[in-house]
Amino acid sequence: MANSFLRRKDLDRIQADAELGTEGRLKRSLGAIDLISLGIGAIIGTGIFAVIGTAAAGGSSHAGAGPGVMLSFIITAVACGFCALCYAEFAALVPISGSAYTYSYATLGEVVAWIIGWDLIIEYAVGNVAVAIAWAAYFHQLVDGLGLHIPAWLSVDYRSAHQASEAVAAAGGQVDLNIALPFEAWQHHPSIFGIPLIFNFLAIVIVAAVTWILVIGIKESARANNIMVALKIVILLFFIGVGAFYVKPENWTPFMPNGLAGVWSGASLIFFAFIGFDAISTAAEECRNPGRDMPIGIIGSLLVCTIIYVATAAVLTGMEPWNQLGVADPLAAVFARLGLNWAAGIVSFGAVISMTAVLLVFQLGQPRIFFSMSRDGLLPKHFTKVHPKFRTPHVTTIWTGVAVAAISAVANINEIVELTNIGTLFAFVLVNAGIIILRRTDPDRPRVFKTPFVPWVPLLGIAMCIYLMMGLPTVTWIRFGIWLLVGLVIYFSYGFWKSKLRTRAADGGIAR
Repeated sequence: MANSFLRRKDLDRIQADAELGTEGRLKRSLGAIDLISLGIGAIIGTGIFAVIGTAAAGGSSHAGAGPGVMLSFIITAVACGFCALCYAEFAALVPISGSAYTYSYATLGEVVAWIIGWDLIIEYAVGNVAVAIAWAAYFHQLVDGLGLHIPAWLSVDYRSAHQASEAVAAAGGQVDLNIALPFEAWQHHPSIFGIPLIFNFLAIVIVAAVTWILVIGIKESARANNIMVALKIVILLFFIGVGAFYVKPENWTPFMPNGLAGVWSGASLIFFAFIGFDAISTAAEECRNPGRDMPIGIIGSLLVCTIIYVATAAVLTGMEPWNQLGVADPLAAVFARLGLNWAAGIVSFGAVISMTAVLLVFQLGQPRIFFSMSRDGLLPKHFTKVHPKFRTPHVTTIWTGVAVAAISAVANINEIVELTNIGTLFAFVLVNAGIIILRRTDPDRPRVFKTPFVPWVPLLGIAMCIYLMMGLPTVTWIRFGIWLLVGLVIYFSYGFWKSKLRTRAADGGIAR
């Protein structure tokens, strides 16, 4: 039994299985520019428009980085840079849609591959829950500013509304601006049999719309993403350009009000702002020239986003004292407090566009991982179906959309962000380790792109990812452990017995 789930899948076998038959083959239509755009679309979103404020100001469970959040961005970018080089080598070497799942199958064995595939659900599907919730909040603010009122009970979750009601009661009935929307939901909502009817309908709508676009086709999805990426870059440059006129250098002092501990905690949170460059690797099977274009897409998108992030952080922390930035929409809020409501509206519009692009790319990634796991027999065969007209994995795309929409309707964003971070960092650790292993087990395989300074670059990537993971709350580690245990139960109940690699070995086929 141990030999079965530790057995690795040879890279040649991975390539061969992907090419078998035309029914399960995806359409290759993406180029380098499309991939860079997909990366920027996935990276720039909730992190820079929402999490940056929490990272700078701090919260009940972590110290704020203050203006040092600029260093937090750089630390996280360096950690992601090491990981990006390893992802680039794998994506060029194994241009298959499974991303870290496929890479782990080739290097660390089937059970680890299953664990990482299960773990990636946290990054893509669960991460998209957080994005959908944040999208709904920003969209509600945007249309409210235009004079169109959407009932609050249709755009927040029950838990946040209940917490807001308790907070208002504790404050003697005083409604704080940051909890006004959920408080309104609790005060004015319909009920069914005495049960408050509060759910995030707006999140459901946007997830359904993105799912429909993704079913239609990869090129159409990429084209929609390109338009949104151009808009979000223009709006962030607008924030930097206009905000620079309101920067007060004294707001940058002290630079690290809580020392390195605050910067470290900020980096652990701000990591959410960088999740996405690895999502490009899930589109490798739909790339025209993966050996050349995948490294360009992964590294190029990370570099562009890092420059924009640091500039945005510098302007934001210069416009207002760092301890006043802990709001859900810090970029729009600083303009609103200056009386520049027109600028705040433009930024809110940019946030909606940005998060839509993130939803699109992450919803693109998760179905392709399920698709690859199903192709290996670890999930039901039904998940390998490709639409006869659009050549997209429509079954997994629709199932993912349904799950994300359902959870988004009631989930709490703060807990989702922390769980997403630890799941993604764990995946990065295994990808870095996989490069070291594959260089020893298959050193002569031709590599179009090679990670430099192996094993030092992967080892530094592993060390920095673990460093960031240690900055997350204990409860997040507990939830992550429970998630992995549930995944192992499913694997040993189904995947282990249905694995094509195991079946092939039992029939006398070549397993490695």
